[in-house]
Amino acid sequence: MSAASPRPQGVLAIPAFRRLWIGLGLSSLGDWLGLLALTAMASSLADATYQKQNFAIASVLFVRVVPALVLGPLAGYIADRLDRRRTLVMGDIARGLIFASIPVVHTLQWVLIATVLIEAITLIWLPAKDATVPNLVPRHRLAEANQIMLSTTYGSALPAAVLFILLSLTTKALHSSLNWLEDPAALALWFNACSFVVSGLVISTLHEIPRGSALATQGRQGVFQVIFEGWTYVAKTPLIRGLVIGITGAFAAGGVVVGLGRVFVDDLGGGDPGYGLLFASVFGGLALGMWRAPQLFRGVSRPRLFGLSLILAGVALVAIAVFANLVVVSILSVGLGFCAGAAWITGYTLLGLEVEDSLRGRTFAFVQTLIRLTLALVLALAPLLAGLIGRHRLRVNDDAVLDYNGAAITIFLSALVMVAVGVYSYRSMNDKPGTSLRSELRRSTMSSSAVYADRGLFIALEGGEGAGKSTQAHRLEGWLRQQGFDVMLTHEPGDSVVGQRLRQILLDPQTGELDSRTETLLYAADKAEHVERVVKPALARGAVVVTDRYVDSTLAYQGAGRDLVSSEIEQVARWATADLRPHLTVLLDVDPQVGLGRFDNPDRLESEPLAFHQRVREAFLSLAAADPAHYLVVDARADRDEISRLVQQRVATLLSLAERQTRAGAR
Repeated sequence: MSAASPRPQGVLAIPAFRRLWIGLGLSSLGDWLGLLALTAMASSLADATYQKQNFAIASVLFVRVVPALVLGPLAGYIADRLDRRRTLVMGDIARGLIFASIPVVHTLQWVLIATVLIEAITLIWLPAKDATVPNLVPRHRLAEANQIMLSTTYGSALPAAVLFILLSLTTKALHSSLNWLEDPAALALWFNACSFVVSGLVISTLHEIPRGSALATQGRQGVFQVIFEGWTYVAKTPLIRGLVIGITGAFAAGGVVVGLGRVFVDDLGGGDPGYGLLFASVFGGLALGMWRAPQLFRGVSRPRLFGLSLILAGVALVAIAVFANLVVVSILSVGLGFCAGAAWITGYTLLGLEVEDSLRGRTFAFVQTLIRLTLALVLALAPLLAGLIGRHRLRVNDDAVLDYNGAAITIFLSALVMVAVGVYSYRSMNDKPGTSLRSELRRSTMSSSAVYADRGLFIALEGGEGAGKSTQAHRLEGWLRQQGFDVMLTHEPGDSVVGQRLRQILLDPQTGELDSRTETLLYAADKAEHVERVVKPALARGAVVVTDRYVDSTLAYQGAGRDLVSSEIEQVARWATADLRPHLTVLLDVDPQVGLGRFDNPDRLESEPLAFHQRVREAFLSLAAADPAHYLVVDARADRDEISRLVQQRVATLLSLAERQTRAGAR
C-alpha cells in the first residue's frame, strides 16, 4: 500500500469555521475598502488647498488610533463579558449602518466622528473574533485556521483596492450621465456598508459559538479587577509574557521599516519603483512565511520557533541596514517577511492554544492595544530620530568614502532591539531545555524513512488515559469483520509472550518508580516483540491489523511525559519497530481531567500527576498536526456511536487494497 493516503479535508470543511471565515472575509474587505473610501472622502471634503487636504487625510488616520489609546484596556473586558456571537453580529451590523450614514451626512466632522465609532467597535469585535476561533476548530487544526484567517485579513487589501477603483469609476460615470452621486467615494462606502451587514447575517448562523459571557463565573468582580486579572496573567505566565513581548517588539521593528522605508530607498537611489519593490518583497515574504514555515520547521516546537523567527528577522534587518544595494536589500526583505510571517502565525496559534477561554478576549485585546500604541509611537519617533542623525559622509582615503544616513542607522538600532526581544522570548518560552535546537532543525530537514506495509492494512488507536481506545478498537474490529475482512485486534504493551511479562512490570503499581530510560527501553522491547511476532505476520497474509497503542504512545508518554530528549526516544522506538508506520492513526483526544476521572483503580502510569498527562496530550496533538495525511483526530467526549461512525468513514477510504488481497486469498 502506498504511504500516501487521501488527505483529510481542510479546516474550511468545518461548517462553523467556514461561516466565520466568510464573515471575516467580508469584514476585512470592508475594513480596507473603508480606509480607502474615508481618506478619499476626507480629501474631497477639505478645502482645495494641498495643505488642508493632507491635514484632513492625516486626521482620519490619527483618529483611527485614538480609540485604542482610550478604550484599549476596556475592549478585552467587554469582549469577554458580552455574548461573543451577539458581539460579532451586532458589531458588523453597527459598523455597516455607520458607514452607510457617512455619504448621507457628508461632512468632514461626521467622517472623523464615524471613524472613531467604527474603530471603537472594531476594538471589541477583533478580540471576540480571535477568542472564538479556538472554540470552532480542533486544537491540532488551530495553526491552519490562523493561517487562513490572517491571510484573509491581509489578503483582502488587494481586492479592496481594485474594488475601490471600479466603484469610483462607476460613481463618476453615474454623476456625469445622471448627475447623481457627486462624491466618488459614496458608492464605495455604501457597498462597504452592505459587506458588513451581510457579514453579520452570516455570523448570526453560527450557533456553535458558546453562549453567554466567558466571565460568567466572575460576575461579582469589578471591571478594573477583571482587567487587572488579565494583565497579571500575562505578566506572570512566562510563555504568554514572552509571546506578548515578542509580538510587540516585532511590530515595533516593523513600524520602523514602514516609517523609514521611503527615505531609506531614496538613500539607495531606488525612488518610487524601489519603494514598491521593497514592500512587495516584505509582504510576499510575509505571506510565504505564514503558509510554509509551520511545514518547513515541523520538527521545532512552536514556542522555540516563535523566538527563533524573531531572532532571524532581526538578523535579516541588520543585514538590510548594512548592505547599501537595492537588489540585495530586496532579497533580504523577502527573508525578513518570511521570518515575520512565521513568528506572527506561530504567536497567534500559541495564544489560542495556551490562553484559557475566560482570559482569551482580554489577552488578545491587550496584545492588539500594545501593537497599536507601539506602532503609533514608533511611527512618530523613528523619522524624528533619523532626522536628528541626518546624512553624513566620512572620507576614508582619497578613493573611498563612507556614507551613513539616519534611516539606515535607525533601522540598524531597531534590528538590534528585535534580536534582543527574540533572544528573550526564546529563553523564556523554551519548552525543551534538554533538547538541542540543532537536533530539531535536523529533524525538520530529514526526509522520512517511514515504512508502510505493502500488504494488509495497519491502523493504530492512540490517546490519553480514559479516551476510549479499547472500546473503539473492539467496535472497529466488529465492523471490519462484518465487511468480510481478516482482522487482527492487538494492543501494546503485552500482546506477546515476552510482552505479557513486560506489561506486568510496566503497569503494576507495585513496580514503583522506574528510571525513565529503563521504562523507555522496556517499552521498546515490547514493541520489537509485538511487531515481529504479531503485527508483521498478520500484515503478510493481507489482514487488517488494529492495535490499541503503538509508537506514538512512547513518543508522548516517555518523550513528553518523562521530559526526555524527544529525538532520542523516537530513534529508539523507530529502531525497535524497524520504522513500520500505521497507514492510519486514530487519535482520540480527551482532556486529561476528563479521562482520568473514568478510572477507579489507576495503574502506574494513570497515577502520574495531571501535568504529566497534559504534556502527553500536547505531544499526541503535535504528532497529528505534523502529518495530517495519516491521522484522524476525534473528540473523545463525543457519543460513542458518532466516534465509531467517523472512524469507520475514514477507514473505509483505505480498505480497497486489503479488500483485493482478501478476495485474492479466497480464490
